[in-house]
Amino acid sequence: MRFPKYPLALALSVLSTPAFAQDVKDPPPPITVSGSVGVVSDYRFRGVSQSDKEVAVQGGITIAHDSGFYVGTWGSNLAGWGTFGGANLELDVIAGYKAPLANGTLDVGVTWYMYPGGADETDFFEPYAKLSGTAGPATLTASVFYAPKQQALGLYTRSATPFVAGPGTSEDNLYLAGDAAVAIPTSPITLKGHIGYSDGNPGLGPNGTSVAPTGKYWDWSVGADVTWKNLTFNVSYVDTDISAREAAYLQPNLAKTTGGSIVGPTAVIGVTAAF
Repeated sequence: MRFPKYPLALALSVLSTPAFAQDVKDPPPPITVSGSVGVVSDYRFRGVSQSDKEVAVQGGITIAHDSGFYVGTWGSNLAGWGTFGGANLELDVIAGYKAPLANGTLDVGVTWYMYPGGADETDFFEPYAKLSGTAGPATLTASVFYAPKQQALGLYTRSATPFVAGPGTSEDNLYLAGDAAVAIPTSPITLKGHIGYSDGNPGLGPNGTSVAPTGKYWDWSVGADVTWKNLTFNVSYVDTDISAREAAYLQPNLAKTTGGSIVGPTAVIGVTAAF
């Protein structure tokens, strides 16, 4: 019988083989599904309340492929200004593609905004492009959203019949945004900041609302996220540069149904559960 020249080495290799096999992990699946559901004290879209300064329940789901393509949907209840002609629900359908670019990530796609049960010509689509990267401890994102000319974004026009809206015009809308997030080391806290600029329809649209109420305005917010397991708690200060005089031009539409501005400074709190 011939014995191995290095019995100890052979024994060690045999013993280590099962351990090595246990360390091998399955490759990630090509398709992943993620989502969230949350509650906020006020649904602010580009600085303007879409829930009449009341509580909103929101949620969404995203299906992503490892190639970079993804599709998703997101929804929220609405009230007041945000109802777009009578609907009390916003339902967004999203499709896009993410890819690494230099030391960051490029994200391009399109969002279709739907308002089920609303008046005619409420829905519109908006392509977007986002470029994100890091600078020291900060994650920075620059975004461009451009909705081409559509009737839902157009101007209200009077018809020959009194008190009856005309067909309206088609207008476009541009939104530029910058976002920053800084995670505080050894803590569950992330500081966040946002600034945005809107350029669109200056006045009431065909359904008594507008994505850019005064045409051109700025919005901004500062706040913080606190994470615990799959929960994220957020508090933010949100404001716009829309003056009381500009808002008065669009009253009573651009106001809370019980009075008060829906474009002024406010604190928004919320909690979101990810799954």
